[in-house]
Formats: sequence, structure tokens, C-alpha cells
Amino acid sequence: MKVTSIATQGRWGSSDWVTRYQLQYSDSGRTWRPYRQEDVIWTFTGNSDTDTVVQHKLPHSIRTRYMRLLSLEGSPKGGMGLRLEAYGCTYKSDVADFDGRSALLYRFNQKSTSTVKDVISLRFQSHQAEGVLVHGEGQRGDFLTLELQRGRLILHLNLDDAKPQSAGRSSSVMLGSLLDDHHWHSVQIERFNKHVNFTVDGHTQHFRSPGQEDTLEIDYELSFGGIPLPGKPGTFLHENFHGCIENLNYNGVSVIDMAKRRKPQIYTVAIKSHSLSRLGTTKALKKIAL
Repeated sequence: MKVTSIATQGRWGSSDWVTRYQLQYSDSGRTWRPYRQEDVIWTFTGNSDTDTVVQHKLPHSIRTRYMRLLSLEGSPKGGMGLRLEAYGCTYKSDVADFDGRSALLYRFNQKSTSTVKDVISLRFQSHQAEGVLVHGEGQRGDFLTLELQRGRLILHLNLDDAKPQSAGRSSSVMLGSLLDDHHWHSVQIERFNKHVNFTVDGHTQHFRSPGQEDTLEIDYELSFGGIPLPGKPGTFLHENFHGCIENLNYNGVSVIDMAKRRKPQIYTVAIKSHSLSRLGTTKALKKIAL
């Protein structure tokens, strides 16, 4: 569910209410995450009597399965008690589960694609501190890689045809920390020419890719959850992703939804000892749980 606001009252027919509280939420019901504003655990103002409704609209909504309220201070006339109501809407979710041995590929209709604008958005929940979420590259040296390193997200981008090792013209930008905490995190990459907005959990890093080129040229396909062929020009060994990716969109294409509907552009590969093993579509989808 997507929660947009909450409201509280005191306990009916009593002198019990809560004057201050914090909000926590969870996807599993075992580990809980506090609601924050600007990286500060937020304290909500509660009630001062039994019957008055106090409602708070959340500046940023919560997508969660479970929610709980942590009482901090109660009524001076009685104890702690309340009635709670949550407001929101249903939330459509397409999720793929990655075990570190498979990657989901989106194959282009042509041999290569050259774009001046790209938008990639997803949510992820990671079981490990390392792992590739998105990767695409061209034979001429362009590449884009989004990966976890030591629990932080790093976006690598090179738009120049020259190899980055010799030209030194690639960009690497890091955001977030402790992102392998088994909670959901949101990511968005917006690129127009050399200008890039990289956003993680509402925090945005603006940067400009160096070099002369404005286009990103990628050959054949984008991969999600790992790099099927490490050792291609411009790549080095990366860890594969262990966890879940939700609502993955690339330039208006809902990748996981297309995989569920067995569209031919989407297929999976098994990655073992950095070698490629192509699977049939039906068999492959058993490797990545959708």
C-alpha cells in the first residue's frame, strides 16, 4: 500500500491519548524503518483530548506492507491510547528476484541504440553490499553501469568513444549508504545530453559528464542484475546482484512487466564463473522469480 497521510484520536470513552509519536514501517514485519524528513527521524504531534482528529499529510509517501506507531508521550490525565487511521491507495508492483546467478536482459530492436535522453527508474532491496543493478555498453567505448559497492550506489557513465582507461573522461558518482539493509530504496537516473540527475531515496546529485559527446551508444541490450559478458571492452569484473528489483522502467518500457508477459525483447541468461549460458524464455524465467 502507498500511505499518504495518517490521523489519530484518543481512545474512545477514556482519558487516554498520545501527544507525541514516531512512525515506523516494514516490508517483512521483522525489521522496521523510522519515517524521516531530511534524514531526521520525525516526531509527530498527537492529540490533546479524546475526540479531536489530528491528521498529518506525509511530505513523501510510504510504500509498505506493515506500519506501526511508537508512542513517546501520553495524556497527563490518563495513559496512552489511541485510534489510528491511514490514508492512501493501492500500489501496483512488478518485482523480480535475483539470486546472483542470472541477469535479465532487454534486447533492442536494432544492433545498437544512440540516445540523447535516458530515464531509468527502479526500487531495489538488497541482500548484499555489492552487485550490479543496471549495465549497458557499446563497442566504441560508451557505457552506463549502476552498482552497489560497500552498501553505496555508484553510477558510472562514459559518453566518449575513446576508452575511459586512456582518456579519463568517464564519470563516477556515489550516493547513499548502508543500502544493503533489506529495505526498499528508490533510484532514478535522468540524463539529457551531458547533464545528469542521479537520485537515491529523494536525494539528488546533479553532474555533467565530461568529454565532447552528447549521446550514449549501447550495443544490443541492457542487462539488469549482472553483466553477462565481463571482459568486453570497457568492463571489468563486477559482483552480481542479490535481492529484488521492483517497477523497473527504462525510457518508458516496463521491463519486468514485459518479462511477465513473455515478450521476446526480454530474456534471461545464467551467469556462472563469468561465462554466458543462454536459456530459453520459459525456462529462464524460472531463474529470476517474477
